[in-house]
Amino acid sequence: MAEYNSCNWSNHDDYMTPKHAWEDIKNYIPRDRVIWEPFYGDGKSGKYLTELGFNVIHENIDFFVNDMGDIIVSNPPFSNYVAVLKRLKQLDKPFILILPSSKINTKTIRELFGGQLQIIIPRKRIQFIKLINGQIPENYKSKCNFDCFYYCYKIGLKNDMVWLM
Repeated sequence: MAEYNSCNWSNHDDYMTPKHAWEDIKNYIPRDRVIWEPFYGDGKSGKYLTELGFNVIHENIDFFVNDMGDIIVSNPPFSNYVAVLKRLKQLDKPFILILPSSKINTKTIRELFGGQLQIIIPRKRIQFIKLINGQIPENYKSKCNFDCFYYCYKIGLKNDMVWLM
């Protein structure tokens, strides 16, 4: 049996959102609001939302000290989701976040947003684009091994759970 500490694991949290992930929910994002996409990454997420016709603020600034736009639409770093959710609760503005589906059952979600979230379930797994030092690794093939939901707060969806078809 191999020992867990026999591998050199490296933690990378730079996974970019493919355009189709925003295209899939474009009809659920309010059009009359200025979107703040606070997690810059490679800058393409804000570009994609703009291409879909939204008014977007997407600058490489610190989410934890700034407050922009009317609604937050983002794919935050999953490793820092607790701090992100606490900051969102403090801001108390509408949001749509991509997070792993397993986060729905965490103490953090229950304590901060219990009973207030609505969920959009994608039709298939989102295959994020991994970056290391700003580059896609050589021979990289996206094989996301977990599911994500779109977690929605103060969006006003018709149903608390929306299944994309």
